[in-house]
Amino acid sequence: MACDEPAALSGIFTRQNSASTNSLDFEPDADYRFVESLEERYKCAYCHLVLRNPHQTGCGHRFCQQCILALRELNAVPTCPVDKETIKMHEVFKDNCCKREVLNLQVFCKNFPDCNSKVILGRYQEHLQQCLFESVQCTNDGCQDQILRKDLKEHLSQHCKFREEMCQYCNTYVVLINIKNHEKNDCPDYPVPCLQNCSQIILKKEIEKHHAVCPEAEVDCPYKQYGCHVKVKRGKLAEHENSALREHMLQILDKNSRLEEQISDLYKSLECKEIKIQQLADAIKKCEKEFRQYTQLFGNNSNLMVSTQALASHLDKSARLESQVKQLIQMANQQQSKLDLRPLFDTIENVKQKIALMETYDQRLVVLEDQSSKHDLQISIHKAQLNKNEERFKLLEGTCYNGKLIWKITDYKMKKKEAVEGRVLSIASQPFYTSRCGYRLCARAYLNGDGSGKGTHISLYFVVMRGEFDSLLLWPFKQKVTLMLLDQSGKKNHIVEVFRADPNSSSFKRPDGEMNIASGCPRFVPHTVLENTKNTYIRDDTLFLKVVVDLTDLEEL
Repeated sequence: MACDEPAALSGIFTRQNSASTNSLDFEPDADYRFVESLEERYKCAYCHLVLRNPHQTGCGHRFCQQCILALRELNAVPTCPVDKETIKMHEVFKDNCCKREVLNLQVFCKNFPDCNSKVILGRYQEHLQQCLFESVQCTNDGCQDQILRKDLKEHLSQHCKFREEMCQYCNTYVVLINIKNHEKNDCPDYPVPCLQNCSQIILKKEIEKHHAVCPEAEVDCPYKQYGCHVKVKRGKLAEHENSALREHMLQILDKNSRLEEQISDLYKSLECKEIKIQQLADAIKKCEKEFRQYTQLFGNNSNLMVSTQALASHLDKSARLESQVKQLIQMANQQQSKLDLRPLFDTIENVKQKIALMETYDQRLVVLEDQSSKHDLQISIHKAQLNKNEERFKLLEGTCYNGKLIWKITDYKMKKKEAVEGRVLSIASQPFYTSRCGYRLCARAYLNGDGSGKGTHISLYFVVMRGEFDSLLLWPFKQKVTLMLLDQSGKKNHIVEVFRADPNSSSFKRPDGEMNIASGCPRFVPHTVLENTKNTYIRDDTLFLKVVVDLTDLEEL
């Protein structure tokens, strides 16, 4: 059942003529065509339309929920428009009996006469979601067409401009309105004409390969390197070679003549260089001969190193060079005596020992790191087990066994945002039981709504879960269930919905899986009421939901 009562309503009407309601509802502003004429007792005494959420006054007249509130807002002391009696708000009660009768009135589908279905008012919206003659929007991205549901499949497969079709050339799927652009710009197998006007049609992906052999493509003459700069179509290249054979031969001869001249010049240059090399070799031999003569002349002094030119021109210069060489040898001997390498060798040996010790430490460190990793893994496993046990203990501590659940939902704004964005559509409460060995139950909430309440309401459902003692319990589940949104002001202006489990529904049979299909109120409370700052249903970004199962006549094991 959906509940779209304003905030003020929950504190005004507390009496009901029946505790049994169902999850049926209908849109108030639709133009309904009833199969049978609408009786006056099902019309609102104020707006004269079909009663929605009927409430009965002390004088016995029925009004829509919104109409009775409108009367109260118009006059400080509201009066009945039928008998002018003063309406005492404490005598007004929610007429669930009348509501059931109204919701079970039969109406024609709005698509009559194409659709001749007759449905009860409470199931009208469900019928429209399945009616073959209801106008729906095409589901293809970008298409805004409205189509009858029965024609949607044909539209999607044959008529929609935004449907995907296979490209006839490359076999990839492309949106139909883009397929021409795809073929011309993106399709590698699209046939295109050769750019050289050879009248051939080639696949786009092979166009470059074709250009390498296209007979209409202009190419350079093969004798370009010999001086022929003619450009000719590839198909007429042989014709050009035959017609210009004489010119080509003359160009080749001319090129060969120039090459022969260059070779002759190279040979002449080489001969000159060979003569120069021979002259240099003779000069070197002459210098070596003179050097040997000078060394014999000066007593074969092997430590004296002087140039050949200096020995030939200045004898005194050789004496000075010999003196300088002796001084250098003496300085080198002095520097060698100053450099004692033994301390350096000792230092190197010490460093080697330290390096070997560090390598030993590295090996031990690797072993310790491996052991530390194993210990960290064991600690992580123990922590995970401890966290799991802690969560289980918290769950056991918070579990109720008296058929009552008070569910605290924190971080409301964040969780609603996740629901709006489609990341976490619903949240579930912790399980609770009717007794220690009783039915296992929970609640499920859609903060952005579900079904008819999507985007406008919070949807709240009751779920029967598989329990350890199901084989000992009576099935189907038949107890009365109360769903509540708790007022946090202390005034107890709670929003309450009550229903009795339908024994024919699969939601209340013995669970085959972990839990049954949820059942409850897709329009439990509007967002406008819940989030109104004048109300106190949310405080500190937290709200409280309560679920109570009537344990009357329920036998405890």
